[in-house]
Amino acid sequence: MQKLQAEIRSCVGKKPKVGTNDIAKLTYLKMVVKETLRMHPAGPLLIPRETIQQCKIGGNNGYTIYPKTRVLVNVYAIGRDPNNWKNPHVFYPERFEDNNIDFKGNHFELLPFGAGRRICPGLAMAIGTIEFTLANLLYCFDWELPGGMKREDMSMEEQGGITIHKKTPLQLVPIKYNCQVLLAAVILGEDKFPSSSVLCFVSSTVII
Repeated sequence: MQKLQAEIRSCVGKKPKVGTNDIAKLTYLKMVVKETLRMHPAGPLLIPRETIQQCKIGGNNGYTIYPKTRVLVNVYAIGRDPNNWKNPHVFYPERFEDNNIDFKGNHFELLPFGAGRRICPGLAMAIGTIEFTLANLLYCFDWELPGGMKREDMSMEEQGGITIHKKTPLQLVPIKYNCQVLLAAVILGEDKFPSSSVLCFVSSTVII
């Protein structure tokens, strides 16, 4: 997080908040978002597909898929496949530093939004919202765990379903950084953001 904050704050300078024009310059932010979507896609399975012709996957010892077969693509497993990713269970955004893998459906090892004609139509809006919100939260605040809690005490266990979310919500204490915190003022409708407030992150939703 400190590396990402350093990139954001050095790029934005003394402006009151991160602007939309700043996002394109934040290369490490984009790597962090990619790595997050690789390890924690919003949905573990893509919406069902139906095959239109017979095909075979997995070589001679694989499976024959016949026409009109309903197929469920497990993007959660694909994102953690050791055949595609080195140390797949380690959060390491730098793995995207020297490659052009993206989540727009062109690389089948990273498919959080699907691919082809049935790719998620909200992809652009989702990524824009995630990058802009995350950049401003990290720019305007430093973050600490509440009540003397340690990092090793955090539970990363996930709860499955149609979508994936943390089983235990993450609670963080925001410490106001030395800037004009316009984002918080807009959210709360107040002139000042109370530094003692606790933000609970449930999936991608911020609850104050």
